[in-house]
Order: sequence, then structure tokens, then C-alpha cells
Amino acid sequence: MDHALPNLPQSPYPKVIIVGAGFAGLKLARTLRNKPYQVILLDKNNYHQFQPLFYQVATAGLEPSAISFPLRKAFHDTPNVTFRMGGAKRIDQQQNRLYTDIGYIDYDYLVLAMGADTNYFGMESIMKNSIPMKSVSEALFIRNKIISNYERAITIADESKRKALMNVVIVGGGPTGVELAGAVAELRNKVFPKDYPQLNFDNMKVVLVEMGPSLLAGMSTTSGDKAKTYLEKLKVEVLLNTAVADYDGLNVTINGETRFQTHTLLWAAGISPNFIEGIADDQKAKGGRLLVDAFNRLQSSRNIYVLGDGCLQKGDDYPKGHPQVAQVAMQQAKNLGNNFLAKLNAKPEKPFRYKDLGSMATIGRKLAVVELPFIKFQGFLAWLTWLFVHLMAIVGVKNRIFIFLDWGWNYLAFDPSLRLLIKPTISKPEDREKLVAEKK
Repeated sequence: MDHALPNLPQSPYPKVIIVGAGFAGLKLARTLRNKPYQVILLDKNNYHQFQPLFYQVATAGLEPSAISFPLRKAFHDTPNVTFRMGGAKRIDQQQNRLYTDIGYIDYDYLVLAMGADTNYFGMESIMKNSIPMKSVSEALFIRNKIISNYERAITIADESKRKALMNVVIVGGGPTGVELAGAVAELRNKVFPKDYPQLNFDNMKVVLVEMGPSLLAGMSTTSGDKAKTYLEKLKVEVLLNTAVADYDGLNVTINGETRFQTHTLLWAAGISPNFIEGIADDQKAKGGRLLVDAFNRLQSSRNIYVLGDGCLQKGDDYPKGHPQVAQVAMQQAKNLGNNFLAKLNAKPEKPFRYKDLGSMATIGRKLAVVELPFIKFQGFLAWLTWLFVHLMAIVGVKNRIFIFLDWGWNYLAFDPSLRLLIKPTISKPEDREKLVAEKK
């Protein structure tokens, strides 16, 4: 929009606009709260989403509100931080101006923490027919899709059509794919047979497809092999060194032939940085990440910074850039926040140095793999470690309590109560008229 964003508070302090309220954006805004900067936090949603637990929403383990936190609540009694819900559209680097869909904002410093979206690698049919999981709403859609398929399957006599509704194929063997596969398999093994006793769950395939030679590529081979063993014990069919070439909404094509039929193909095979106009070609790397220096400053810029998945920061330890994980984003945000504070006192800024705190993934209800800088372990203890780390990382005491209670109940009873098929209401008059006509 070509008008200035109205109703912003006046401030004598330098204006810092943060685009994106994910791990990096929220961390930076909280680092600068009650400091002599005017911070404007912009996001297309009015809540922070805890991405590592999306798969638990998708598999009815947690409700969406348990892993979402209202952004305005995070900044109560913080007059220097203002939140606005809107989408960033374009940067004018010469005018120091950010254009959004709710108006433009002039800045002293601009921080891009926009994260990444699903990467389909140019395969249009897969983009059209598969289901991604990069937001709470997409996770909820997956939950509705799976439950809806079972409600349909139980009314269908044709066995082949029934199998296609029941099968779930997951593409991508990273933590998201592994955790999804384990959770879906446990629903099939333990929960759905009680809901749908008339269905034969031996007919339901849960398939995990990974293009590389092992699962959890960012972790050790030992962890990848152990994750594969755990999944196979849950009766997940794991295909390594295998690429999905096409998917038309029913047929999954591998190596030129249809290997599976499913109405539910979940795509967790890669990410691509979110795009914004106004970035010069020499500021971009191949793949869309933005080139930054050791201080996360955008190349050829003096006052634009990029954090997290959207930036490529090369160094001796990471010549191809840092891994696109939450810990990198949060540590970059903390370092940048401290550098902003150092500016106030005319102190030197510190270059970013990533401290690898480890990686972990859970497989089902009692098993996980954990790699810390000083130790690697698997099994039940790893699962308890995974629970604790994720519980502590959730924003909001209320959310932690709810999740702890949910996890405790699910562990004891293993019968999650969130298998509700909640469809959106019909809001358009023409759709309501059509529904009434159909009922007549």
C-alpha cells in the first residue's frame, strides 16, 4: 500500500522493524524490549507458532492453541515494542522504507526473519496435490484430512479404494518426516483400530520416502540407523535412496511406475526461503537465501539484517552456511540484539559464532535419538530428554502446563481425545444456498 501505516506510536528512538515472529524475530524483539529502540514486529499471524510440534497437532496429540502463543501478550507492559499483523511486500533500500499490505513503514534498521516455506523443487503436480506442514493451519488440515479419510473408508465397499484412503505416504526423512511417520504409525497400531473396528488396519501402509542414503541426514549415521530400526518396529515402510517423481492426488510415482496409491501424501522434503521484493541480485545466493556478513548484515547494505533460514552466512566452520534449524536462528537473533545494545554504548559489535547445542528427534511415544555435543544416546531416556527440551522451549507457562498434562495423559492412556473433524462454516451466501438446495 502507498500510504504510511497509521496509529504507530511516536518515539525518539531508532526504529527497528522486524519482519517475522518466528524463533528469530520473537527472540530479537524480546531482547530489545524496554530498551531505547522503537521496535515494530510484523507478522502475517497474530501468534507465534512452535514448529517442532506441528506434527503432534497433525496426529491429534496436541491442540493447535497449545503450540501457539499470542504475540500481543508477549509484549504487555512493553511500550517500545509494537505488533502489527500484516505481510511484508517490498523493500525500498534507497528510501529505507518497507511496503506492506497494511501500509508502508520507514525504518532505521530492518531485520528480515521471514523463515522458509515448503520447497517442491519445481514439481507442480506434487505442489498441487501433496500436503505440506509449515504452519499450524496446515497441521490442522492434515489432522482433518486423515480423520475424514477414515470416516469415508468405513463407508466404502471397494477394498482398493479403501486402502488408498487409509494409506499415508510421507516424503522427507528429516526430523519432521521421521516424527510424522512414527506418530501416524502409532495411531494406526494403537488408536484407530478402537475407533474403526470394522476396518482391517493390516491394509494400511505408512511409508516414509527419503532421497538420501539415511534418515536424519543432519545427525550421525548411528542415529539415522536407529531411527530406521525404531520406525520399522512400528511397521513403517522406509525407502532410502528413493525419490518421488510425481503424485497426481492418488498415484505415487517412483522410478516411472506407480508404487503406492494414497489420498494423503505429506511433503516434508525441503524448505525454500520466503521471498520479498527489493533485494538486488548480488544480495542473493543460489536457492534464494540472502548473503550476510559475520554480523548478519545483508551484503551491500548498512542497515538491513537477515536472520535464520533466510540468510546464508559463510565462515570457516560452515563454508556452505549454517544449518537451517531453530537454534541457529535464535542464537543469531540474540547476537544481533546484543550488537544493537552495544551500538548505544559505542562498544564494538561481535561477529556471530554458532554453538551447536545438539540435535534430537522422537520416534513414537517412547523412543527418540539425541545427539548432544558431549554424548549420543537413544531410546526411552532420549525420549524423556526430548520431552523436557521441547517443553521448556514453548512460549508461555500456560502452554507448558497444558502440554505437560496432554503428554502425561497420552502416555498413560494413549487415547488422544482430539480426533475431532471440525470443518469450517460456510460463509458465502452462494455456498449456503447451494447447501440448502442439496438438502432439499
